[in-house]
Amino acid sequence: KDIEYIRSYYYNKLEYTRFSSSVGKYVGFTEYGVRNAANWNKDASELIAMRAQKEVYCLNSIQIKYNNIL
Repeated sequence: KDIEYIRSYYYNKLEYTRFSSSVGKYVGFTEYGVRNAANWNKDASELIAMRAQKEVYCLNSIQIKYNNIL
């Protein structure tokens, strides 16, 4: 039951920034994405809010998904 919440940001089909709950912070993949990630990672409230998204979207509905599959 390893669950990971990922939010990716794209422009022209190119991923430039990603938040991963397993990493716990934003990671940039382009020059623009690295700048965005650095700014977002400085904001503690932003990181807390993104870490909470795993519980909001994943953990609350995972039992429903498993029941539907089984």
